[in-house]
Amino acid sequence: MSEIDEPIDAATVVVARDSSDGIEVLMLRRNSKIYFGGMWVFPGGRVDPDDRADTKTVAVCDGSDGRGFHAAAIREAQEEAGIDITGTELHHFAHWLPPAVRPKRFSTQFFLAEAPEGLDVSIDHGEITEHRWMTPTNALQRRSDGEIEIVTPTFCTLDWLRAFDSVQDACASVQGSQCFHTHIKEVGGADPGMVAFYAGDVSYESLDLEAEGPRRRCYMLRSSWWWEEHPGESPTP
Repeated sequence: MSEIDEPIDAATVVVARDSSDGIEVLMLRRNSKIYFGGMWVFPGGRVDPDDRADTKTVAVCDGSDGRGFHAAAIREAQEEAGIDITGTELHHFAHWLPPAVRPKRFSTQFFLAEAPEGLDVSIDHGEITEHRWMTPTNALQRRSDGEIEIVTPTFCTLDWLRAFDSVQDACASVQGSQCFHTHIKEVGGADPGMVAFYAGDVSYESLDLEAEGPRRRCYMLRSSWWWEEHPGESPTP
């Protein structure tokens, strides 16, 4: 693998709170002039050298020592949103890695954290230009309506979270990190887009959309996006 293709270690933290409408998550909009410009994201960024001094480690899918991700998540939450989650338990729930064909990609560990009481968000209006608390369902609807742009890991995380009634329930469901190492297939025709396959999908290697068997994939088509996961034979259309 060439140096340009070497994935960059990064950490993301989903800061969530309970509300009368259900779980809300903190979403930040990135400046349109930087990488992932204009996208709505969770707080996060690359692991800095100083973060590696942290003694806390996480279990990762690529065999590395897992150092620095926990510290990076806390630091990025402070830098991007002005929030201190130092004393908050971070639940490590996912490892996302885009395909090696991309010239710049991030190997990102995802954490879930319950927002501390009285949390006051303060963005710098530089790298981050807006922030909002959104329910997962509302955020997904805004994406569908074209009001906001998000990337695949954000979409799948929101889709997962909308199944829970409270942050405590979501945190309690985390039984370790899931690996989302991605293979991509482009789709043409009347409804073009992409399909992302993950380990455990019958077509993870073949990229065969019609193969029968377990599915673990995300469809990102012009008409709509959706997550599909089931362990057995493909459902009858």
